[in-house]
Amino acid sequence: MRERPTIVFVHGGPGFDHSMFKAFYAQLTDIAQLVYYDHRGNGRSEDGPKERWTPDQWADDLRALCDTLGIERPVVFGTSFGGFVALNYAALHPDHPGRLVISSTTSKIHLDRSFAMFERLGGPEVRAVAERYFAEPTKENRDEYQRVVLPVYTRRPLPPELLSRVLRRDEVAEHFFRGEVLTFDLGPRLSQITCPVLQLAGEADPIVTIEDSEDLAAALPAHARFERFPNAGHMLAVEDPGRVGELVREFVLAE
Repeated sequence: MRERPTIVFVHGGPGFDHSMFKAFYAQLTDIAQLVYYDHRGNGRSEDGPKERWTPDQWADDLRALCDTLGIERPVVFGTSFGGFVALNYAALHPDHPGRLVISSTTSKIHLDRSFAMFERLGGPEVRAVAERYFAEPTKENRDEYQRVVLPVYTRRPLPPELLSRVLRRDEVAEHFFRGEVLTFDLGPRLSQITCPVLQLAGEADPIVTIEDSEDLAAALPAHARFERFPNAGHMLAVEDPGRVGELVREFVLAE
């Protein structure tokens, strides 16, 4: 009988749920307890007041969840938008996490870089649809974005059965993309993170460009580890599940 670490997965979006994580990371059940949840306002969670759909509240929710479940020193794994939450949680509550894994995320979004990458990967139409969505993040524009832009997020096709299981909440996505997505900047807080950090980034990621990831790596404490994935896009568990699993396994089990 041996106590195993607990990995808490922090899903992307916002507006999605945690369901895709299960397909990607079930391989880790032999080394850790795996916990999945949906942010407030996302997936199957209750909405609560909309004014609390903020990066700070989502970060506090993550700590509260762990405390309620009795999880001490969790390994927190945040991807994309979930990485924003995970970074913010680790900065606001530096004594709480045991380790932090962040994938395809950054401390600040630079849409000019993203639009240029969308055009490079998909052409002018993909860029135009992305620009239209971020300028006016309505459900109609989001539907178009999902249909036209999402396919260039990865260099390998995303299995359609994974997306079909996702419960999408457009209202929280619209709320976030009309507000803090363009203004939040975690850079000033990153020096407060004290736990070991593993950062994963795809060099062909169009929404969190490799330049954004490099900026984050430079701002994180010196003990953070930065791993790049050549010719990989935004969803690294789709692009290279073997390497992602190997890196996370090694990081979680490290003394």
